[in-house]
Amino acid sequence: MKKFVVLLFLFVTSLLADEATKKVVFDFTSGDLKTFEKKILSGIVHQKNHYEGKLQELEVAVVIHGDAYKFFVKNLPNTLYKKNTALLTKQKEYAKRLISLTDTYGVDFFMCEVGRKANKLDKKDLYEFVQFVPNSTIGLIDKQSDGYAYVPISR
Repeated sequence: MKKFVVLLFLFVTSLLADEATKKVVFDFTSGDLKTFEKKILSGIVHQKNHYEGKLQELEVAVVIHGDAYKFFVKNLPNTLYKKNTALLTKQKEYAKRLISLTDTYGVDFFMCEVGRKANKLDKKDLYEFVQFVPNSTIGLIDKQSDGYAYVPISR
């Protein structure tokens, strides 16, 4: 009888745990600073807190491509973004907030390898937390196949 009760408890707990976890993949292509601040830096924190307040977990992945590469470069002077004064003035703040998203909130960032190479971005010039996918489409397909809801951020 004890085994039955324990098994029943484990089964119900696993069902509830699955219901409590939400998943989202952001298709991030915007190079606009305000969009980045609002949708990525602030938006993800707000969404994570919303679900945490409901005792649910939110797993977040961001696939980076299009004009969004520049936000994930730690050594801007080594890249084509070296003259972007608006980005240069905000970079230290952005770096801290991105690191917080990965360390505190468990956000995964995936960069398109095709675009990284096309933009001549060396991996050593990117933040260490950035992971790589062969291309953005494959990254998005993989996440959606794993049950992630798709949300585009283009502007």
